[in-house]
Amino acid sequence: MRRWKGYEHGVNLGGWLSQCDHTRERYDNFIIEDDIRRISTWGLDHIRVPIDYNLVEDGAGQYKERGFEYIERAAEWAGKHGLNMILDLHKTYGFSFDPGHKEEGFFENEAYQERFYSLWEELARRFTDLGDRIAFELLNEVTDKEYCETWNRIAATCIARIRVIAPKTKILVGGYWNNSIAAVKDILPPADENIVYNFHCYEPLIFTHQGAYWAPGMDPAFRISIHASYKELAAASEKNLTQVTVSMEGVDENASLGPEYFVHHFGEAVKVAEERDVPLYCGEYGVINLADPQESLEWYRIISEVFNRFGIGRAAWSYKEMDFGLIDGHMSDVFSELIKEL
Repeated sequence: MRRWKGYEHGVNLGGWLSQCDHTRERYDNFIIEDDIRRISTWGLDHIRVPIDYNLVEDGAGQYKERGFEYIERAAEWAGKHGLNMILDLHKTYGFSFDPGHKEEGFFENEAYQERFYSLWEELARRFTDLGDRIAFELLNEVTDKEYCETWNRIAATCIARIRVIAPKTKILVGGYWNNSIAAVKDILPPADENIVYNFHCYEPLIFTHQGAYWAPGMDPAFRISIHASYKELAAASEKNLTQVTVSMEGVDENASLGPEYFVHHFGEAVKVAEERDVPLYCGEYGVINLADPQESLEWYRIISEVFNRFGIGRAAWSYKEMDFGLIDGHMSDVFSELIKEL
């Protein structure tokens, strides 16, 4: 499987230009150049920058120049400090992975889809000159599997329109179930050699999202150890999650989490990527800040070992805040070890 050089070790800047109140106060102060400089000292090679359409479009779809300037600023800082950048459209008009955003109709409405294509054409015009220093991620976390066929059509159309402007820029495409690795096999075949298959991994969800207030069915007081057996993880998932993700297939149900879990979990997608000669990339992975810091570090070590084994690039979620913040103090006792695993 091809490695995606320059995008092997990264971190997300969640909450800056996306999933925020979209005020100048937020844009100007949540991330500053010193944050990018700090990230560059961790030995990483890229940042993933989520943006919402609200940053660069008003309600009528008119472009907001100041919003593009923040993206330009991020790219300038990244370049200055030796980092590449993924530009991730986290929310488009009519669709968000988060139902709380009340964005609806994208997959049914051709006008919304045209707005999506036009936005990507505008982004391509503005940023293709950065060459390999930037990559485009079409859309964050398509949700329902029923959108698969429609999403593949939309993605193919969008890629074709971007290619008129940016023929060689890397383009990331993910699948349904919130970029589940299980959806990789159903992503459209690569249109060219500059397509990257994208997935997210927060598995086992019962560990990485323990106590998550937004997870349907989760008791906010629930906690579980990484040393719980697979059998215990599965039982806790059944009790606390509406989406059960722990599979014990191929592992000893009495053992605790180890590399074999992710080897099995990634196996099908790795095979697909090898057959199609497409790089495989994990755009988000991480552990909620409610988990024990030492156990979070263990999880990072386990998953990173398997990422490295298969040559999968990745970006941890997230640099600060967003319930997963790496620099927020929760991980301070293990931080020097943690950044070696990113």
